[in-house]
Amino acid sequence: MAESGEPERVVRLRIRGRVQGVGFRYWMEREAERLGLDGWVRNRRDGSVEALIAGPAPLVADMIEACRQGPPAARVERVEAEPCGPPPPPGFRILPSV
Repeated sequence: MAESGEPERVVRLRIRGRVQGVGFRYWMEREAERLGLDGWVRNRRDGSVEALIAGPAPLVADMIEACRQGPPAARVERVEAEPCGPPPPPGFRILPSV
């Protein structure tokens, strides 16, 4: 994916707060596609949203920052990000909840 010349960054996110039942996964899918990022997003049983995002480092940083706000109905309390690897397959998808 890092065709822009920027180094590739792969990050696993855990987003906590009022983030389920507010369209967070669908919003994140649209944002990731808009930014050209690869990865996935899913709901967790504990009420959080988990995601893996990969792409040029500045765009991954933009996505992390966008997740701090989320869609209009969300109330994000915390976004945890940790480096991860290897990168996911191309594209961005919503996975089943776990």
